[in-house]
Amino acid sequence: MKQFGDIRILLYQQHDLNYRIAKRIFSAAELSGKEIRIYKDEAELGVILEDIKKNYDSKEVLILKEFLGRKFQKCPGSSNVICCNYYLLNTCFNCLYDCTYCFLNSYLNSFGIVQFLNLDELASSVNEFTLNYPRNLRVGTGEFTDSLMFDEVTGIAEDLISSTWHNKKLFLEFKTKSANIDHLLPIKNKGNTVLAWTLNTEHNINKYEAGAASLKERLTAAEKAQKSGFYTAFHFDPVIKYNGFMADYFDVIDTMGKHIKPEGVLWISLGCFRYSPGFKEIIKHKYPAEKITVEELFPGIDGKYRYITRDRIDIFRGLSERLKKHFPETFIYLCMEDSHVWNEVFGVNYNTSEDLENALSDHLNRFTGC
Repeated sequence: MKQFGDIRILLYQQHDLNYRIAKRIFSAAELSGKEIRIYKDEAELGVILEDIKKNYDSKEVLILKEFLGRKFQKCPGSSNVICCNYYLLNTCFNCLYDCTYCFLNSYLNSFGIVQFLNLDELASSVNEFTLNYPRNLRVGTGEFTDSLMFDEVTGIAEDLISSTWHNKKLFLEFKTKSANIDHLLPIKNKGNTVLAWTLNTEHNINKYEAGAASLKERLTAAEKAQKSGFYTAFHFDPVIKYNGFMADYFDVIDTMGKHIKPEGVLWISLGCFRYSPGFKEIIKHKYPAEKITVEELFPGIDGKYRYITRDRIDIFRGLSERLKKHFPETFIYLCMEDSHVWNEVFGVNYNTSEDLENALSDHLNRFTGC
């Protein structure tokens, strides 16, 4: 599993050191003997990046920056499908891991991991937003990065937890493919914080998730998180087909059932491999030997390429039935699927994203007693 130690070079501006996160990263970089270079503006940064591309991989370069966009926003989801109305906190762009299927590969001009620094107002923004929000709010930091890949250095998770734990309407999720949670376990006031893991079969992890923690490491970390008092969640997304894939996913679920306490799992999501137009050509260029796009995929109602509907329904039905055997009270939901698929898999009629959000919010009230 890749960690902060795998970063080889740090790039920053002098005024960045006014931020707590920058000071933490700078100190850790000095202690570990990384190359540290200062840049004065974006033009100079561009010149430096062109030079270091000759000797460094994108995942080895950490760039500190202020973020000028929206740091708190609603997940854009996909058109014409049912979404869970999740909200995002933008804390970083790119991550240590090199997942073949990651949509960030479509950002062709991106180089390096960009750590945002001006995050001090995140907690207050979320707390204020929930005051008038009509239901429970689920918020996560893992849309454009891995939430915990080197969080022991940045301290982002602990800062957010310490400022939001009292907010009973908030379910703050840190989604990861790492096992990097030991620094969070001693936190006393955890509130409704959720430590979540994206899971896959060992075949797919080995083939498509370079640098991420192994399946065993992820489940061991989840077990430790539960024992320390954190809620947990899991995401089987993307489910990727290959010969015998369903039996392997069943094995993963059965292994979960042996180690993970069902009363500590708030939700589990399911989503099949999908991609936007043009993405296939991009990953074929970056990963010439990839086999992930060999299966036939067809344009869906949101324009993304997907396995055929009948196959997706069979996959979701099989996985959800297996999950319910081990986690009967956990809310299982589909990521970016239409109302027809929802009805075929679960026999429910969700016509809007608000229908799903309301059902999930009601579940959280019952499950947690809030």
